[in-house]
Amino acid sequence: MEKVTLNVSGMSCGHCVKAVEGSVGALEGINGVKVNLEFKTVEVEFNNAIVSLEKIKETIDDQGYDVA
Repeated sequence: MEKVTLNVSGMSCGHCVKAVEGSVGALEGINGVKVNLEFKTVEVEFNNAIVSLEKIKETIDDQGYDVA
């Protein structure tokens, strides 16, 4: 398992949390997703043999948020 913390701008409310956690959490190989609105971060624990970090970033981007 690998754990990363991504800086994500554009998140501001509970809907944003549900959108990001729901979409990333639905990917195969994701063990955990936690959004922190105060710090504008998303912590993801994943199996990099199943899902790539690039795919995770792309999924967040598809929800309308910018991943730094």
